[in-house]
Amino acid sequence: MIKQLKLKNYILIDELCANFHTGLNIITGETGAGKSILLNAIDLVFSARVSKDVIKTGCDKAVIEITLDNIKHNLSQLFEENGIDDCGSEIIITKEITPNAVRSRINGTLVNQELLKNLRTLFVDIHSQHQTYTFLQPQYHINLLDSYAKDVYGETLSSYKEKYKNYENLLKQLEYAKNSANATESQIEFLKFQINEIEEAEIQSETEDEELSQELEILTNAEKLKELTGSSYWALNGDDGSILEALSKIKIDISKASSFDNKLESLEQQFIDAIENLKDISSELRNYSQNLDNDTQRLDEIQERLFIFDKLKRKYGGTLETVLQNYNNFTEELSKIEFSTKNIETIEQEIELQKSELTKLAKEISENRNNYAQVLSVLVQDKLAVLELPKARFEIQITPKDLSSNGADNVEFMISTNISESLKPLAKVASGGEISRVMLAIKSIFAQNDDIDTVIFDEIDTGISGKASQSVADEIVELSKSHQIIIITHQAIIASKSDKHFYVRKSQEDETKVEVYVLTGDNKIKALAELAGGEINEQSIEFAKSLLT
Repeated sequence: MIKQLKLKNYILIDELCANFHTGLNIITGETGAGKSILLNAIDLVFSARVSKDVIKTGCDKAVIEITLDNIKHNLSQLFEENGIDDCGSEIIITKEITPNAVRSRINGTLVNQELLKNLRTLFVDIHSQHQTYTFLQPQYHINLLDSYAKDVYGETLSSYKEKYKNYENLLKQLEYAKNSANATESQIEFLKFQINEIEEAEIQSETEDEELSQELEILTNAEKLKELTGSSYWALNGDDGSILEALSKIKIDISKASSFDNKLESLEQQFIDAIENLKDISSELRNYSQNLDNDTQRLDEIQERLFIFDKLKRKYGGTLETVLQNYNNFTEELSKIEFSTKNIETIEQEIELQKSELTKLAKEISENRNNYAQVLSVLVQDKLAVLELPKARFEIQITPKDLSSNGADNVEFMISTNISESLKPLAKVASGGEISRVMLAIKSIFAQNDDIDTVIFDEIDTGISGKASQSVADEIVELSKSHQIIIITHQAIIASKSDKHFYVRKSQEDETKVEVYVLTGDNKIKALAELAGGEINEQSIEFAKSLLT
């Protein structure tokens, strides 16, 4: 349910904090006072499109914040997947609107519109005279019917939907298999040629070309390397006058010096270690120089192999890694083609088996839908009679169709509000007052089985008065026992039933402002009197008091 709504610099509102009741929340005020601003703000929090026009003139941004109290839904996994802090039952949704951007947050974390859309379906159901009712749209009717009867055939429907997903996957596999089977012989031969060409190269690793290039560099410069390393060896450890010979004489002098001053012993040891290292280096240089051969045969082998690699890289990618990746792609594609041509018949048999099982389940679901459609049609029709539409006829019409994700039925709500008219699709109901009562009737019936916390009605009393108003008021009170209700009304009878009464007032002094007050006691009586009689006088005050007794 909605615990709190905060607005800042929103349209004509500087700052507002409205705390809502768990039951029936009524919003009243003079025509044009801005009552719908509150409901529109709630709608905008969950909406994708927000106009910068909602920013109050002279301000750089508008902020809408809604605090939800979550007592029904387990959202821990959803929040964890989206990096949202789990604050227990409290969920804070904030929408910040600037001239250049709109940012939405849940518990302080930036979120996308899809997540907000999912939350809306769980928490808020908005019915407005100025937007299309969800219940009017035929595509939602089958879900409403299935939701009502979920305890009867819900498991069967879930099983059907899972099987239908598998069925769709099989159809995709068959399509791919048939397309693959139609591959020309030349396509298959070309794949085989590409695979063989890469296989014949016998590539040892993704870096083999780099390793061979390094070896080629050494072989190409073998004579120069032999000369350089040999001369370095002789300089270090050759005949008289070599570096090591000179260092050995220095070592003798340092050794004598350390016998006089033991502080030189560590220096002596370092010098000895340096000589040993140079001996090792000279030995390695000698071995390297002696073992280095000008192997012209190996040189030719490397050049030939690098030529092959260059050819493959030009055809299949700029690196050996890419060549090997393409090799895997070619073999996989060829395997799929060969597999597909062998398995079309197997897939077709599996599809027929799945279709048979789906048809059986769809028939069972259809029988249950038809049974519950009749039950619901009677319930809604009875509810319409209570709401002063005694001549109305309501019928849930079910017609067969091909197998789809939710069965083999088209479901549409049909209605006639006048005895002389035939049943028509619900979307063609013309009268605003009739639409309001039809929506209330349907919502009252289906509310018993939905998990939505808050239902919002914008001027549901349009086009009704007298006895119809009383009936609507009684039905709203009944609905508020299981749902939080927020409603704009012009009817004193309906407003008198509130658990919390908000009054919207517009003032136009230095600037136009909209302010919202919570009415209690005498202020509530005066507001009801004004709704009932158009003005506050002794007669309207007495009538207002009578509504509250």
